[in-house]
Amino acid sequence: MKKLLLLGCAFSIVVGCGTSSKGNPTTVATEISTPVDPSQFAEHINSEELKTLLYKYASDEFEGRNTGEKGQKMAVEYLKQKYLAMDIPSPLGGDDYFQEVPLEKQQVAEAQFSVNGTSFKSFEDHIVLASSETTEMTLDQIVYVGYGIDDTNYSDYKNNDVKGKFVLAKAGEPKDSDGNYITSGTSEDTKWSNGRQSLASKRDAAKNHGARGLIYMDDNLFSRYASFYQRQAASGTAGRLSLKSKDQTMIMMMINANLGKVIYASIAEDAQPKTLDTDIALAIENKSETIMSENVAAYIKGSEKPDEILVISAHLDHEGIKDGEVYNGADDDGSGTVAILEIAQAFKAAEKAGYGPKRSVLFLHVTGEEKGLLGSRYYTDIDPIFPLENTVSNLNIDMIGRTDPNRTSGTRNYIYLIGSDKLSTDLHNISEAANTKYVQLELDYTYNDENDPNRFYYRSDHYNFAKNNIPALFYFNGTHDDYHKPSDTPDKIQYDLLETRAKLVFYTAWEIANRKERPIVDKAGK
Repeated sequence: MKKLLLLGCAFSIVVGCGTSSKGNPTTVATEISTPVDPSQFAEHINSEELKTLLYKYASDEFEGRNTGEKGQKMAVEYLKQKYLAMDIPSPLGGDDYFQEVPLEKQQVAEAQFSVNGTSFKSFEDHIVLASSETTEMTLDQIVYVGYGIDDTNYSDYKNNDVKGKFVLAKAGEPKDSDGNYITSGTSEDTKWSNGRQSLASKRDAAKNHGARGLIYMDDNLFSRYASFYQRQAASGTAGRLSLKSKDQTMIMMMINANLGKVIYASIAEDAQPKTLDTDIALAIENKSETIMSENVAAYIKGSEKPDEILVISAHLDHEGIKDGEVYNGADDDGSGTVAILEIAQAFKAAEKAGYGPKRSVLFLHVTGEEKGLLGSRYYTDIDPIFPLENTVSNLNIDMIGRTDPNRTSGTRNYIYLIGSDKLSTDLHNISEAANTKYVQLELDYTYNDENDPNRFYYRSDHYNFAKNNIPALFYFNGTHDDYHKPSDTPDKIQYDLLETRAKLVFYTAWEIANRKERPIVDKAGK
């Protein structure tokens, strides 16, 4: 490591409007001011080390790092050993670097369902959409809630107490005499009308009112769902992973029109909510499997404001092995994972030289991103290691080792930035200033557009921080022909770009960790 050439001096730069590439949000003057030149420490981030790390991390040995499986367990142990070797401690204490994330590998549940002693068949008359338990019960009463809508202009739950009860709802929504939907006053379909969005909306309405279970009649949707669920049940194939809830979740079933009429003969014509006397026997066998995965956490404690936390994140998982082929995930997100290791090394070098960050920096490798941002959601929504109110920003790295073949203008020395200005003008300006001062990448805000059809802002782990009102910035090189394919291998990474982009994250993190004030939240979240 080179000796520090300049100590105790302030470095500053002012960034004016229009310093970045296309789509650049408005930028105002921002000063970079820190007690020492961080470029001395950024030298610890170099392409050769990144290459060595990634060739190991994205090798066949790690079996594609599928969530909860052998390769992912090897990956988290590898990361732990790297932090131990760098003498960077865990915020969990001792040598425990793993935040356990309980998950449920869902399989199709089957049910026995009878009404007045007559049995109805799974996949022919009913399917279980959600149940976190194996259970058996008799329903003497259920609450019929008509269309199951709960909206400003129309609610089937008004003056109906359904807490702890089963509710019966049907598809569709009511119209007025002019043919307009009552909820909206227009003829355009709403979230309550039909299809999967309607199902989700009515599920949420029942859940928000405390229902124990929802029996939903939708003949059209049932015909589409039933054959798929039956195939899944017959094959024994595990479905999606989800966070395992500590609480009892709402049971949700879909039925066809035939069974709906048996439960309530006037269901097709009547939309008036009422309590129904019933004789329903229901037994559900939940076949889902509980598995444990892990986030990996290491941190450097702040010297002046240790209770304020900057989180630098990347996801450690990938797609695993499919049809005998290893999905190595070198770019997605091996590139972000090894970048964090090098960034951590740079911060540790600064600490050893007596210039540790003023705020604490948490290096967070999250699991289950490919399964629905599960590890980051567990961290933010269920078990944050540090209080979210003390978390000043999140810098999230997800694919920074390649170039986007669909990017037809500009240089190869670019990075897509997403979310920097969504919550905090400060965060955006800090990012711009750090780039101008130190690395001069072309900052491309194409995917930061509110109307981006790819919706990348909602598709990586930063979003779970942003939705909790924490300023977040997502670093991304865009997709390519090897995205989510076994051909995403380490030999295709452009290591000079990976180095430069990782340095940009480090410099931005350095300023956030050392500046006098935390980034101010001055915009409404989206």
